[in-house]
Amino acid sequence: MKTTTLTLLIMLFTFGLFGNALADPAMTIPESVFNFGYVPQHSKISHVFWLHSTGTDSLKIIKVKPG
Repeated sequence: MKTTTLTLLIMLFTFGLFGNALADPAMTIPESVFNFGYVPQHSKISHVFWLHSTGTDSLKIIKVKPG
């Protein structure tokens, strides 16, 4: 009984300390490059890139830098 209790306490302590280290935000971009091909001069073009939050924690996008 003491061994079971000690093991349970060690497991709870370990997950309490390292549980947040296992919860990481992650982002998946299915299409990271898009080729517009030939575009006539002065044309207006656009494309939508989808970003998926695939991690186990909240994903915060803090800064976006257009290329």
